Amino acid sequence: QVQLVESGGGLVQPGESLKLSCQISGGIVKIYVMSWYRQAPGNQRELVATTSEGSTDYADSVKGRFTMSGDGAKNTVNLQMSSLRPEDTAVYYCYADMAYTYRTGTYAELKRRDFWGQGTQVTVAS
Repeated sequence: QVQLVESGGGLVQPGESLKLSCQISGGIVKIYVMSWYRQAPGNQRELVATTSEGSTDYADSVKGRFTMSGDGAKNTVNLQMSSLRPEDTAVYYCYADMAYTYRTGTYAELKRRDFWGQGTQVTVAS
């Protein structure tokens, strides 16, 4: 089973840094799009950073402060966040659009779909 598991969230003070990681596991064939989203209480989920075909884009609100990177050998995607602000407080989600091998018994099939992690809380407060 494909799984995305985020880690690294926590409570930090304004101006501090935090690194989030997303570990992807299970039958990965190809990742087409990898992204980080966040959702603050009462707000819609918003795109923070996304990478596809070697190109990475960031939301205007995090440009110059957040950096998305990946370790293909470890199937891990990171989000390095610096100069954090109270308005960065949210649950951060890892997302992937990927092709994967679906197996059941002796049957195997190539599929493609969206996957989400469970989210990790980031709180920026003094």
